[in-house]
Amino acid sequence: MNAAENTSQNTAPPLVARNCWVQGRRIYLEIDADRSMSFPASQYAGLEIASQVELEKIHLNTDGSQITWDSLDQIISVDEVAAPRFS
Repeated sequence: MNAAENTSQNTAPPLVARNCWVQGRRIYLEIDADRSMSFPASQYAGLEIASQVELEKIHLNTDGSQITWDSLDQIISVDEVAAPRFS
């Protein structure tokens, strides 16, 4: 097996959400019945400065792989939210 074949076999499909919402200044994603995740709006500069009204205009894209805020021109992948971050 060559390196390209090994890489393609180890690549997981993108994580998708089935619902998203805002509560206060936190963004929540429902992945399935047993798994959800959230993050503070302050984690992203474009969301940190958004008004509460703008923040609440959250949408999932068609396949559930990205959350978007059209009025803020902000797109965040669900995989990015799920990836561990270290300061």
